[in-house]
Amino acid sequence: MWWIYALLSALFAALTAIFAKIGIKGVDTNLATAIRTVVILIIAWAIVLYKGAEHGMGNLTKINWVFLVLSGCATGLSWIFYFKALQLGKVSQVAPVDKLSVAIAIMLSVIFLGEPLTLKSSVGAVLIIAGTLVLIF
Repeated sequence: MWWIYALLSALFAALTAIFAKIGIKGVDTNLATAIRTVVILIIAWAIVLYKGAEHGMGNLTKINWVFLVLSGCATGLSWIFYFKALQLGKVSQVAPVDKLSVAIAIMLSVIFLGEPLTLKSSVGAVLIIAGTLVLIF
């Protein structure tokens, strides 16, 4: 079932690039990011409230809070730089570079999470990097 969610994530990430490229014409990218963030905030909290998941907030530890806040900061910075890159470049070049995050995440998961670096994940990361280089040059 996880792969269905992953495919939906990829689909909506692709749509994000297309919609953003059209929506940021003549707009400050920081303003565009702020608007996008408000929309995401409303949708995310609507889902939490609909599912009754807000009751779980009391169970969050200090470590949960620290790393969720850090993740939010990283996401915000990623979006700010992504929108600026989209405004300046072509979607067909920006999106593949953005997807280098997959190869970087594989490397960081080995370093910080102790996940095994398998031949399969190594080859996949190398292919992602190679594919990105082909698409941007």
